[in-house]
Amino acid sequence: MKASSVLHLRSLHCHSFSTPLISSLFHTKPLHSSSLSSSLFSSFYCHTSSETPHKPKTPIFLKPPIYKTTSKDLNTFINWAKDQISSLGPTFIDHDTALLQRELKWFLDDSVHECPSVVEIGVTPSKEVTLRESLDKMYELWEDRMVKRRPFQYIVGCEHWRDLVLCVEDGVLIPRPETAAIVDLVEGLGKVGGGGGVWADLGTGSGALAIGISRVFGRDARVVATDVSPVAVSVARFNVERYALQDTIDVRQGSWFDPIMEFEGNLTGLVSNPPYIPSEDMGGLQPEVGKHEPWLALDGGVEGLDYLSYLCAKTSTMLKPGGFFAFETNGEKQCKILANYLENMTGDSICNVNIVSDFAGIPRFVTGHRK
Repeated sequence: MKASSVLHLRSLHCHSFSTPLISSLFHTKPLHSSSLSSSLFSSFYCHTSSETPHKPKTPIFLKPPIYKTTSKDLNTFINWAKDQISSLGPTFIDHDTALLQRELKWFLDDSVHECPSVVEIGVTPSKEVTLRESLDKMYELWEDRMVKRRPFQYIVGCEHWRDLVLCVEDGVLIPRPETAAIVDLVEGLGKVGGGGGVWADLGTGSGALAIGISRVFGRDARVVATDVSPVAVSVARFNVERYALQDTIDVRQGSWFDPIMEFEGNLTGLVSNPPYIPSEDMGGLQPEVGKHEPWLALDGGVEGLDYLSYLCAKTSTMLKPGGFFAFETNGEKQCKILANYLENMTGDSICNVNIVSDFAGIPRFVTGHRK
């Protein structure tokens, strides 16, 4: 998971390793994180889970408009929120006040069901306004954003990602814009006739990659998504159901490959955005990330490679011949270490290894195929 600022896309709706250390690292399972035969497809739908159910929180924009206030009181809130931005915004080192003003607008867009115009607020202060969140709760949430630096996505309960609106909450990693490039890479395979079969999204979080891939291939492919966090699993399932993809996506709780071993050697594709921030860098993350997002989804251990190395070591045994993989990394140094391992230390089982840059030109992804 990238350590940079949390970006908002409101759309239309490392040190080097010695060879012995590399070898041991790539063959040690981390303590935790996140045309097939008819029997394989039947097992896809017969999987059972014993995880403790977690009820996902409803994002503001999906809540019923059951609250009332007056345009005068709403205007008082707006002015108070703007004052908060003016007084506290300059302390946000990596945010400008213009971004916070946009966040306030988005917050109002989600919270206010029927919003009077500025003229109506001034002329008819007693006009009734319908809300999806109580005005008291709106004060509380905006204070959390400004004082506690709680991520805006957790405030409203969703993130706009590609052409999706994904529900997120505390305990679930907020999907970043650059991760969407993995879906673009997968989509490229579809254009040349590849992609049918079973795909795996490991450490799915909100289910972003699983949903994106399923929408690329439709019923030609099945996606099994895993995550060790019961909160992430419940939120991912909620998002899958919102997009009516229950028939093509199966979300399972468990660590990495553990819930999907019945597909060993038969996966068409494997993708993951695992924890990859070096442990020593965790303390320096911006407050929105370091204080609020789940460290389970961020901390990649020593050099940030604990989980990436494990994924690379298992890739050749999980993919079928010709199968594709794509992993997100922390940047160029991690990409080079992983690419070197995949090219030279996997027994000639991996080919077409590539390092792909993100939209900012930073080497971000390692991709390749099973021979």
